[in-house]
Amino acid sequence: MIIGVPKEVKRDEYRVGMLPVGVEEFLVRGHRVLVEADAGLGSGLSNQDYLEHGAELVASPEEIYAQADMVIKVKEPQAAERGRLRPGQIVFTYFHFAADRQLTEEVLASGAIAVAYETLSDEHGRLPLLTPMSEVAGRMSVQEGAKYLERPQRGRGVLLGGVPGVEPAYVSILGGGVVGANAAKIAAGMGAKVAMLDINMDRLRYLSDIMPPNVTVLFSDRHTVREELRRADLVIGAVLVPGAKAPQLIHRDDLALMKPGSVIVDVAVDQGGCTETTRPTTHSDPVFIVGDVVHYCVANMPGAVGRTSTFALCNVTLPWALRIVQHGLPEAAEQFPPIARAINVYQGELTNRAVAETFDIAYSPRFAA
Repeated sequence: MIIGVPKEVKRDEYRVGMLPVGVEEFLVRGHRVLVEADAGLGSGLSNQDYLEHGAELVASPEEIYAQADMVIKVKEPQAAERGRLRPGQIVFTYFHFAADRQLTEEVLASGAIAVAYETLSDEHGRLPLLTPMSEVAGRMSVQEGAKYLERPQRGRGVLLGGVPGVEPAYVSILGGGVVGANAAKIAAGMGAKVAMLDINMDRLRYLSDIMPPNVTVLFSDRHTVREELRRADLVIGAVLVPGAKAPQLIHRDDLALMKPGSVIVDVAVDQGGCTETTRPTTHSDPVFIVGDVVHYCVANMPGAVGRTSTFALCNVTLPWALRIVQHGLPEAAEQFPPIARAINVYQGELTNRAVAETFDIAYSPRFAA
């Protein structure tokens, strides 16, 4: 099989879909790997690094998409890339279809096969290909939130950890999953007062046991969310419904409850956002203000730390990519249920129920367990 690794073209995206060691792993199994020139530079990986491990360097993305049986990348195909997809071609990447109807319809029309990192789930419901990026995004959310609380960034002028004699910032985290837990650890470590909200009592009990004393766990309901908005200097949106659009927990009218200059970091933006006023932003233009509240809604947060994120991501995606290539996709999906759950689009059929329900498009149970 021919595997293609294009350079990412999403704005401010510095990750790459495969490490040089991944190239070698495919080669020893008898496959070819095409890598677009300069694809790894944003992650500190040179063309020579790939050549030394056996990659075939190509000059353009057109060559990748024209030849590759399977394309491995990081972000969903952008508008220019979608026109290059071929019927039957496997694309293994993050898609986040539920946040983008046009992307969904164009991938369906292409006849390609979309295998989505974010819906590859194990028997316990864990998301091994989303977890490392959720860890990065959770930690970054506090780092970015602390920066935008600074007055020159149009924030409240609050130091997250405070100083002796002055109280620290109050951080409210909506969601107690991987993003939320990582955000809480960093915010607590910086000395903030932290509240975590979730609807899963078992998860809250676990978090209560492992979190430091300056983290409080609360059951999430509409009343509690509104009370937290009144208190918070920094709100982190960390909710996730795998494969589906994120629930909107913060309504436009709720912003009037918040302090002027407070900050919302909506990590759920990739799935549509958990704030009604969310719209995707970029690292070069990351924030906007609605109702005196600073919104940070960068849709590829981990892309800013390309080297860390690339290594963390490729460590977990490579074993699954090898299974797909070695067995062929239909057999791999039959042998490994997580791969079946990752197939969102199959040659014109929408095979993810949550996405089908989001857009009222016909659902195909071809890979349903």
